Amino acid sequence: MRKWCVEDWEFSLTVTEGKAAQCRLGLETGDRFVFSYECPGGICPRVMAEMYTWCEVIRCGGDFTYRGEAEKYEMDRLCPCGCVRFRLKAAPINRDENGRVKPSQP
Repeated sequence: MRKWCVEDWEFSLTVTEGKAAQCRLGLETGDRFVFSYECPGGICPRVMAEMYTWCEVIRCGGDFTYRGEAEKYEMDRLCPCGCVRFRLKAAPINRDENGRVKPSQP
């Protein structure tokens, strides 16, 4: 596979509340997934279906304050099953003028 699109955003999805015994996939507090456009391995497809929509809001220039969140690029959501709570964070990918990812500043 040859990806042709350069992604400008990175997302992290962290379980903030929940126990493995309550989740069909065994997700629990502290589990974290980092992705740009692809679906991360091990994530619940029902969760990703919803999160994808919110990631698109950011990719299209919106932010989460329009839906009542305090932070532009952070939001908390309950999974569709109601057993696990997630925090979604978006961060722009810092690139140079040639499109390469710039190293993080210490």
